[in-house]
Amino acid sequence: MNYKLILSALAAVAVLGACGTPSNVRMDPTYDEAAASKFVALNKDAVSQLIANYDRGGDTPVLVATIVNVNDMRRSAPLGRTLSEQYASQMASSGFNVKEMKLRGDVFIREETGELLLSREIKDIARSHNASMVLVGTYSAAANFTYVSLKFVRTEDSRIIRAFDYALPNDKDVNKLLQVANANAR
Repeated sequence: MNYKLILSALAAVAVLGACGTPSNVRMDPTYDEAAASKFVALNKDAVSQLIANYDRGGDTPVLVATIVNVNDMRRSAPLGRTLSEQYASQMASSGFNVKEMKLRGDVFIREETGELLLSREIKDIARSHNASMVLVGTYSAAANFTYVSLKFVRTEDSRIIRAFDYALPNDKDVNKLLQVANANAR
């Protein structure tokens, strides 16, 4: 009798153990989850709010600079480059004549940091592309959020025409994008 009871208990434990999902199994995100990304939607919305009701006054080219770290404007993490790409896409989708800066390697592409447009470079680069406006911005990572500040700057006098600020939650994706590659790890 004890033999049957022990065997039944072991069988029950084995069946119950098979019902749970092992903790070491990776659950990959789905394409539906990626399509519904709040990260992408929030960044598109930020640009839409920045350019809402803006009179472009023609088809003048616009440049989009890499969004840089507010604490070191010479550097950008993958987050800044990703934001810039999404902003440029949204502006182009909204009818702006956005110039793709990565096509010109001699302009201001910098190793490991992507294309950075700093204030002292704006006029020269904008003039060479006949651009009257430049989208620039900074990000600042804090404990729970990364704060992003966007500015639409007129190139002829560096006047800020529009500005918009928003925050991203420091979730796994944002934290991963904030990581800057170690220069020694080349």
